[in-house]
Amino acid sequence: MSIILKTDVLIIGAGPAGATASLFLAKMGIPHLILDAAVFPRDKVCGDGLDLKVVRVLRHLDPSIVEHELPNNPNFTPCWGTRFITQNGRLVDFVHRSHPQAPLPHPLFWTAKRLYFDEYLVKKFDKTYADFRQGAPVKHIFRDGNVWRVLALAQSGEGLEVRAPLLIGADGDHSVLLRHLGERKIARRHYAGTLRQYWRGVTEMSPQNLIEVYFPPRLPMSYFYVFPLPNGEANVGYGMVSEVAAKGGHKLRDIFQRLILEDPVLAPRFQSAMPLEMPVGWGLPLASRRRKAFGDGYLLVGDAASLVCPTSGEGIGTGMISGYIAAKFAHKALTDRRFDAEQFKHYDREIYRRLHAEIRLYHLMMALSPKIYDAALNWLAPNPLFQWTFRHRANGWLKTAYEREIEVLF
Repeated sequence: MSIILKTDVLIIGAGPAGATASLFLAKMGIPHLILDAAVFPRDKVCGDGLDLKVVRVLRHLDPSIVEHELPNNPNFTPCWGTRFITQNGRLVDFVHRSHPQAPLPHPLFWTAKRLYFDEYLVKKFDKTYADFRQGAPVKHIFRDGNVWRVLALAQSGEGLEVRAPLLIGADGDHSVLLRHLGERKIARRHYAGTLRQYWRGVTEMSPQNLIEVYFPPRLPMSYFYVFPLPNGEANVGYGMVSEVAAKGGHKLRDIFQRLILEDPVLAPRFQSAMPLEMPVGWGLPLASRRRKAFGDGYLLVGDAASLVCPTSGEGIGTGMISGYIAAKFAHKALTDRRFDAEQFKHYDREIYRRLHAEIRLYHLMMALSPKIYDAALNWLAPNPLFQWTFRHRANGWLKTAYEREIEVLF
């Protein structure tokens, strides 16, 4: 026997994208149900970087989160800029200031382990409107007329059936909704393989908690990163576009270990450091694919919609923006009592339009030969014009995050 539940909106997945959709549905007074296979807190392999898109969404939810909660939470680290390390070993720091002697009033990034960040969001669920069933993996999805029937296994071990006219697929790259639709396919040009390993005691970390990105020589379309975390820890990782890895016969785990043990720029910093886990791999579905993220009775958000920025690998912020937009489209659909694909025809435009410049740049980078790629990065990062442009844009990003409403057009 199964427990049968009915709801207007079912969210599958309670990561940042799904949690954001829930939080804003609740803010609009819309009852809904969330299923997640995991029990929180749970780890999620990620770079752990929170950019200004995350800040923007959190401010829309409640300005006090960014102004008071994050600065006073020991699991969150403010990062005041970026350090680029070029192929020739040159360090270029971007410590962002409103003028030469004064720091900006807000950090450009935060870092937090997904173990903590995802649980932080889940704990904000409004139980008045959000029925959260964790430890409830979805086993089967099918359409019954204009209603979805979703079969899951409750944490108690009982069968669970949820019936809803609208599904929001927020369960990542391996989404059960994508599998049901026959769309869980990997296109190597629009996918990246990545590794993460937590370390303690990496030396030469910046006192401004700069997030570091190193572009190793002769390894195009890849980067090694070091993101600062509390308690002397760091999230260390490496990623490469899957098509480049396949064509070049590159093995990411071998490259990762070699860089840490032998690279003249990196190795000295790890000699006395201690790894806290074995390297863990995961995949990034890049936004350059421009996946169709809507249809009759469903919307996709976050990694399920392939929304990882193809130039930076950042996916939390783009995922949360999509969760916010999905909640707005769900509200309109409920108001109109329409859940067909025509109702959501502008959804893709809204979730992708903030990624157009990055997608164009990604295609340009993929078109460059490895030699040109290396030379371009060695020239670009220390270039004064690039540094000025980066700092100028940083001020714009901060203004957008802290002052501008997220516009959603239907």
